[in-house]
Amino acid sequence: MRFRLLKRNLLALLGVSVVVVTLLLTTRVLLVPDNDTSGPNTDAGVIRRLVNGGDAAANFDFSSLAELTKSVFNANYKQCVRNADAFPGEPRLVLVVQVHNRPEYLRLLIRSLQKAAEVHGFLLIFSHDYFSQEINTIVQEITFCKVLQIYFPFSTQLYPGEFPGKDPRDCPRDASKDDALKTGCLNAAHPDSYGHYREAFITQTKHHWWWKLHFVWERVAVLQGYGGFVIFLEEDNYILPDFFHYYKSMIEFRRNSCPDCDMLALGNHNGLADFTALSNKVMTTGWMSTKHNIGMAISRQVYYKLMGCNNEYCTYDDYNWDWTLQHLSGTCISKPIKVLAAKGSRVLHTGDCGLHQKEDCRPEWASQKAEEDLAAAKDGLFPPSLALGSAETAEHKPHIKNGGWGDVRDHILCNNYAKRL
Repeated sequence: MRFRLLKRNLLALLGVSVVVVTLLLTTRVLLVPDNDTSGPNTDAGVIRRLVNGGDAAANFDFSSLAELTKSVFNANYKQCVRNADAFPGEPRLVLVVQVHNRPEYLRLLIRSLQKAAEVHGFLLIFSHDYFSQEINTIVQEITFCKVLQIYFPFSTQLYPGEFPGKDPRDCPRDASKDDALKTGCLNAAHPDSYGHYREAFITQTKHHWWWKLHFVWERVAVLQGYGGFVIFLEEDNYILPDFFHYYKSMIEFRRNSCPDCDMLALGNHNGLADFTALSNKVMTTGWMSTKHNIGMAISRQVYYKLMGCNNEYCTYDDYNWDWTLQHLSGTCISKPIKVLAAKGSRVLHTGDCGLHQKEDCRPEWASQKAEEDLAAAKDGLFPPSLALGSAETAEHKPHIKNGGWGDVRDHILCNNYAKRL
């Protein structure tokens, strides 16, 4: 009897061991690339490969749509952090840049970043919704700090003939609802608040912004445990040399004088007018789309607040992410978002064309103007401390929604980013 019981226990133990070994091997296969030659199967070795990532980002295959899609998903999974060996340790500042297809403006932003004080402690995350070798090369030539590229997997570039791109069966933008219902086009029942039907290129920016927010806070491995703010920029921004110095001063000011400030805004749309006089001034106010959507810093706590409004963001009929955010502040987020904002902007907007204007882009003019403005403002850089210039009540600022976001397919896809990622 004892022998049979012992035999049964040994068989059970053997079975459990086989399962555990199988799981470990499976996990190993998932974590380690097929061409891994890094040595022993140590945790440090796996982490090192995940962080440095080899040349995964460089090996984009543009030969076909299927291969490009595969490259996007592989890059998001492998998360190659470039220059990690040269700049070890936790990042002192994380900047996320939303990139479309304006390479000359992107070069201008990168040049400004290279001139920023203490840039070697930055982690730059470039989030792309347009994929080209030219743009990849521009980013991959950065050597002055750690760099990670992530790729919006629902880009219209990857879905040229179907949703979320433009499906040929979609209703024309200006068709009446009656005509659309008669013709039976796909989205006939769902025009926006102004009777217009979906335009794929218009919806992409709002989609990308929300996906990016999810992905950065939930899926970027090197940010797990990161407790600081993440600053959001766009490809046509230009930062001042004292950007990080000013950020640290804002953090200290918030800690001592405005602990209930939810966000930071290091930029505004006033350029560098009166910069020397305003350089050390900040203000507190409610978040507004037209003022605080440039150089915006978000903490993990505010990210969680926004995620509590996932459905409201994804169904609000405005194709702009920033106007949608202003709508959430004081409605879904019951206490309006309070922002600590720079009066002397540390972020310039260089883009003279964008979503609605495609012609006559002159990045060389933008570059020259930025350099001239910066030379005139140099005496106001690196203020020793900050002072409160004004304080306004944080309150909900209603606005007329812009439409362009009435299609239920957009609502459903947007709502599912947290699950799909």
